[in-house]
Amino acid sequence: MALSFDHPPVLAVCTAVKAAGGRAYLVGGTVRDRLMGSTADARDYDLEVYGLDGAALRAVLQNFGRVNTVGEAFTVYKIGDIDVSIPRRDSKTGDGHKGFTVVGDPTMTIEEAARRRDFTINAILVDPLSGEILDPYGGRADLQARRLRAVDAATFVEDSLRVLRGMQFAARFEFTIDPATVALCRSIPLDDLPSERIWGEFEKLLLRARRPSIGMQAGLELGVMEKLFPDFQALVGCPQEPAWHPEGDVWVHTLQAIDLAAQFIDDLPMPKQVAVMLGTLCHDLGKPPTTKVLDGRIRSLDHEAAGIPPTERVLDRLNIHTMDGYDVRKQIVALVDNHLKPGVFYKEGAKVGDAAFRRLALKCEIDLLYRVAKADSLGRVAPGAKPPNADAQEWFLSRAKELSVRHEPEKPLLLGRHLLEMGLPPGPKIGEITAKVYEFQLDGRVRTLDDARAEAKRLLGR
Repeated sequence: MALSFDHPPVLAVCTAVKAAGGRAYLVGGTVRDRLMGSTADARDYDLEVYGLDGAALRAVLQNFGRVNTVGEAFTVYKIGDIDVSIPRRDSKTGDGHKGFTVVGDPTMTIEEAARRRDFTINAILVDPLSGEILDPYGGRADLQARRLRAVDAATFVEDSLRVLRGMQFAARFEFTIDPATVALCRSIPLDDLPSERIWGEFEKLLLRARRPSIGMQAGLELGVMEKLFPDFQALVGCPQEPAWHPEGDVWVHTLQAIDLAAQFIDDLPMPKQVAVMLGTLCHDLGKPPTTKVLDGRIRSLDHEAAGIPPTERVLDRLNIHTMDGYDVRKQIVALVDNHLKPGVFYKEGAKVGDAAFRRLALKCEIDLLYRVAKADSLGRVAPGAKPPNADAQEWFLSRAKELSVRHEPEKPLLLGRHLLEMGLPPGPKIGEITAKVYEFQLDGRVRTLDDARAEAKRLLGR
């Protein structure tokens, strides 16, 4: 079997390398994805060049324009969307995932070079010029079996990030993890990983997987939850009242909910996708400390507010704050704190006035709350049980649309400039009056600018 690539810049570089006496192979995710049948264009291409040292390789690449050095010490160069490197020897010389001495060695065999890779499915090489596939560690068989397997136990354990990569690969590709690799991962400490690297893998798991639950369950089995996220670990075995949650414990419910949430985010920008996914993932973190049997029923009273501290711990571990100017952290905490509101409002029906919706829109984005609450409501599937529905959430969203607060809170009618025009001098009184009139506006007592001016005059005693 041959595998063809028709990316002209890649073929041009490979041809030039061959003319200089070397040989270039495509490696890594591009090869893996193509063998899995992906027809999507690769985001980048990784070429590994054998037979040329760093100076000779750089001389070849300079014919293609500016060469950006990514890692001169171990000879990695970048041309556009192509990363070009020499096979590398890694030596563990310090603590942590960065504690390596890396040296380029163009004389290495393909087997030696591939041995340092994480999983066999990422240790497959292709010659783009001939289409020849080199698979020294059985990666193609593992692709067929939909299995993740470590290439080499001795080199795998040197990089703790590989445990989290296994978790997100399991989710994205819906693969199982080889039992020996599971045991290997469980033996690796994870306390050297910085938050940014942890989030990098979680982001792929949550935003690029059709079923993120597979990755979360893999993380449980690999020891990730126990070592890094004890608040998620606490969901396992936390009971729920069968009448409301026939699907099982809080962990089972959370896994069902995040798979549903993943279906509700395609139309959102990335920061809001993150808010919905993490809001759903964390929405019931308050249940373990609040769950009790009361009057013969399992209840978790006030678990929304109790969920805020563990949610903040998770967000600290992931270093989640603002993304692209959007306060993702604040939104996630608000979604956790208010995730039951759509159902509560629905039960109260006509008793819930417009003011309740307007004030809720000040706390969190109602459109995102609708998505989290819908995933929560529908994530209760169990054999033989009545299918769940999202009637409450649809009613809730419809009301929010009618009031034009689906995406943002109602804007104040009365502004400081209006008070200045009315003759009020600059000072703290401006803020006091606009705030009071805005409260009247939220209550429905003020609906036009004329109404707002009239209330301001009343407050000023005019």
